[in-house]
Amino acid sequence: MFRTALRNVLAHKARLLMTVLAVMLGVAFVSGTLVFTDTLNRAFTRQAAKSYDDVAVSIASHPDPGEARGEPGLSRAVLDRISAVPGVASVTGRVEGFAGVPDRDGRLIGVEWSNKGSNFAPGKDGRDARYAFVEGGGPVAAGQIALDRETAAKGRYEVGDTVRVATNGPVRTFRLQGVFTTDDGAVGAGGSLVLFDTGTAQSLFLKPGYFAEATVTAAPGADDDRILAAIEPLLPEHAGAQTGEELSVQQAEEIEEGMSAFNQVFLGFAGIALFVGVFLIANTFTMLVAQRTKEVALMRAVGASRRQITRSVLAEAGIVGLVASTAGYLLGIALAVGLRSGMAAFEVKVPDGPLVLGVVPVLSALGVGLLVTVLAAWLPGRRAAKIPPVAAMNSVHAAPTQKSLVLRNSIGGGLAAIGSGVIVLGAAKAGDLGRLLVSGGAFLALVGVIMLIPLLSRPLIAAVRPLLVGVFGVSGKLAGQNAVRNPRRTGATASALAIGLTLVTGLSVLGVTVGRSLDQATTDQIKADYMVRMAGGGSLDPSVLTALEKTRGVTAVSPEQASRMELGGKPAFVSAVTPGDVEEVLKIEPTAGSLDSLARGQIAVARKTAESRGWKVGGTVAVTYGDGEKGTLTVGAVYRDSEFLSPVLIDRKVVAPHDPEPYIPSVFVSVEGGASAANEKALARSLGNNPAVDFMDHKDIRDSFGGVINMMLNIMYGLLAMALLIAVLGVVNTLAMSVFERQQEIGMLRAIGLDRRRVKRMVRLEAVVISLYGAVVGVALGSFLGWAVGETVRDSLPGYTLTLPWDRIGLFLLLAGLVGVLAAMWPARSAAKLNMLSAIKAE
Repeated sequence: MFRTALRNVLAHKARLLMTVLAVMLGVAFVSGTLVFTDTLNRAFTRQAAKSYDDVAVSIASHPDPGEARGEPGLSRAVLDRISAVPGVASVTGRVEGFAGVPDRDGRLIGVEWSNKGSNFAPGKDGRDARYAFVEGGGPVAAGQIALDRETAAKGRYEVGDTVRVATNGPVRTFRLQGVFTTDDGAVGAGGSLVLFDTGTAQSLFLKPGYFAEATVTAAPGADDDRILAAIEPLLPEHAGAQTGEELSVQQAEEIEEGMSAFNQVFLGFAGIALFVGVFLIANTFTMLVAQRTKEVALMRAVGASRRQITRSVLAEAGIVGLVASTAGYLLGIALAVGLRSGMAAFEVKVPDGPLVLGVVPVLSALGVGLLVTVLAAWLPGRRAAKIPPVAAMNSVHAAPTQKSLVLRNSIGGGLAAIGSGVIVLGAAKAGDLGRLLVSGGAFLALVGVIMLIPLLSRPLIAAVRPLLVGVFGVSGKLAGQNAVRNPRRTGATASALAIGLTLVTGLSVLGVTVGRSLDQATTDQIKADYMVRMAGGGSLDPSVLTALEKTRGVTAVSPEQASRMELGGKPAFVSAVTPGDVEEVLKIEPTAGSLDSLARGQIAVARKTAESRGWKVGGTVAVTYGDGEKGTLTVGAVYRDSEFLSPVLIDRKVVAPHDPEPYIPSVFVSVEGGASAANEKALARSLGNNPAVDFMDHKDIRDSFGGVINMMLNIMYGLLAMALLIAVLGVVNTLAMSVFERQQEIGMLRAIGLDRRRVKRMVRLEAVVISLYGAVVGVALGSFLGWAVGETVRDSLPGYTLTLPWDRIGLFLLLAGLVGVLAAMWPARSAAKLNMLSAIKAE
C-alpha cells in the first residue's frame, strides 16, 4: 500500500502542487517566525549579557516623590560608602533622561522614544568602559557633549562643531567633544545618545549631586554575592541592588517574554493560514479519491481491506506533507532573513549575530506540516475505504449519501445558531466578559457557517444565475450550473475565502468604527488650534507655558498637567489647568455649578466621578497633596465626562507649591487666525525652535489616533494575505480538478458549437461566482463580528457609532472577483485547448 501511495503521488504531481504550496506557505510562516524570534532573542540576550560583563552589582533607585523629598536618587555620599566595601574596585553613578539632536535641517535625529542623554563617567584612567571613542574624547566640563557615531553621521557633525541639544527644557548649545560607539540599547533600537559631563546631566535629568543608578566593579578574586550582601544595608529605602549576573538573566527573561508575545501573534496568523489550507488539502484528496473510484474499488475487489485503503491515502498525504514541510522550513529560513533585514526599514536595529537554527523550528515545521496534511486527508481516506468493490464495474462515480449531508447541515445549523446567540449575548454584556463571549461565539458561528456553506450555495448562487444568463448567455448559464453541481466542493473552496474575509472585514469594521469615534471625539472636544507636546512623550518644562503665554497672537493657553494627590482618602486622577483659558481650548460642559470656581481655588469634577464618590457642588473634600501636605477643597462644578480631561480639574496655581517639578504631558493653545504655517512658525520660534517639541493641529491630532489604528490594520492585512493567497490556490485547484473531471462534457460542448472563447468565459465565470460567494459570506459574518466586538467597547468610546466601511467592503468584493478571474486563467486555458475528439473518448 505504501508503494501504491508513492505511485499515486508521482502520478499526480501537478494536481498535488497546490496542496504542497498551501502547506509550504503555512509552515514557512511557522518556521520563519520561530527562527526569526530565536535569532532576535539570542542577539539581544548576548548584547545585554555583554553590557553586564564587568558589572559585579547593579543598583537602581526608584524614589517615591511623596516620601523621598530631597532624596531623588543615590547621593554621592551613598556611593562613597559603597566604594569603601571590601572587594569593590570602583563605583560608577549614572543618570539619564530625554535628549535629542536635530540634523542640519532642524529635524530630530533617531526614533523619538529612544533618544536619550546620559553622563560620561570616566574612571581613574580617564575612560568610561561603556563607550569606545572613535574620535575625540568624552565631555569633562560644562558646555561639552559627545555623540554616538550614527547620530553624528546623520547630522553631519564633526568634533569641534556646535550642536543644539533638545531636552525637556529650553534648547541649549554645546561643543562636540567626541564621537563614540556603544552597545546601549537605545542606540541599538535606532535612537540617539548624547553624553554630558556628570554635573550637567544631573542638572538636566535629576538633581545636582544625585544619580539614578550605579554599577559596581569588583576587584580580582572578589565574590559578587558577598559584595551585594555588604552593599544592601548601605542603600536608602527607595533603592535596590542585584548582581550583574542576576540582572543579565532578568533581562534575558524579559527579552524572551517580549519575543514570546511577538511569537504568539505571528503563530496565530500562521494557524489561520494553515486552517484555510486544510480546506484546500481536503478538497484535493476528496477529488483525487473520486477520480480513482474504479481503481480503489478494484483494490477492494482483489482483497485490500478498508484500513489498507485509508492508510494508503494517509501515506500519500504524509509524503506530500513531508515534502511541503521541508520546503516550508527552508522558505521560513529565507523569510526570517528577510524580516531581519526588513527591520532596518523601520529604523529598528538588530544586534549583530548569527542566524539561530534550533531544533524546535525544525520539529515544529515537520510536525505541523505532517499533522495538518494527514488530518485534512483523513476524511477523504475514510470515504475512499467505503467505496464498494461493485463500483469497479460502474463507470459512474459513487455519489455521496443524502444522510451525510443532512447530518452535516443539522450540526452546522445548530452551531451557527448557538454561536450567533452567544455573540449577541456578549455584545449586550460588554466589557471583558462580553469580549470573551464574542470570541467563543465567533468560533462556533464560523464552524457552523463553514458546515452550512454547501447548503447555502444553491439558493445564493441561484439568485444571481439570471444575471449571468442575461449578460453572458450560454457561458453564464453553464457557469452557474457548474458552480452548484458539487456543493461540497464549492463549499470547501468558498470556505477558505470566507474565513480570510471574515477576519479582514471584522478588523476593518472595528478599526474604522473606533477610528471615526476617536476622530469625532477629537473634533468635538478640542477647541484649541494646537496641542503642544514633547516628541519623546515626556514632560514639557514649565518654561514652555510662560513662553507660549507671551507669544504674540496667542489668545488662550492651558496645560493638562498631571498632578498627584489623594481626594477623600483615595488616589485621584487630577489635571491642573489654567482657569478661564481651559474653557477656550477644551470643550467642557458643566452640568452643575460654574467653571469660574476654578479661579477661586475650587475643583471641578466629572459627573461619573461625582456620582460614584457622592460629591456635590458646594461640598468639601479632604485632600493630601503629593508632598504630603493636607487640606480641604470645595467642589465648585460638575461637568460632563470627556475623553481628553481627567475626572478632576484644579487651578495649577493651587498645586504649584506642592509640585515643584510638575509633569506636563501636553499644552493646548489657541491663536488668532487659527492654525496656519505662520502661526506654527511663530510658536516654534517662541520655544527656540526646539526640534523635540511637536505642534499638532486638529488633523495631526486625529492622525495620531487614526494613524496607529490604520498602521495596525495594514499589518493585519499583510499577515492575513497569506491565508487569502492559500484561498486563491484553492480556487485554482478546484477549477483545475473540475476541468479534468469534465473533459468529456467540455468536448461535447465544443462539438456542438461552444467556441474556445466561450469555454474560457464559462470557467472564469464559475471561478468568479465561487469567489464572490465566499466573499459575501465572509463580509456578512465579518461585519456581524465587527459590530459585536464594537459593542463591547462602546462605553469606553464617547460618541461611538457603528461605521460600515462600504468603500473597503466594495474593494474586498472587487478583489474577490479579480481573484476568481486570475485563478481561472490556467484552468480556463486548459479547458479551451482540449482536443474535442480526445475529450469525447475520455472515460
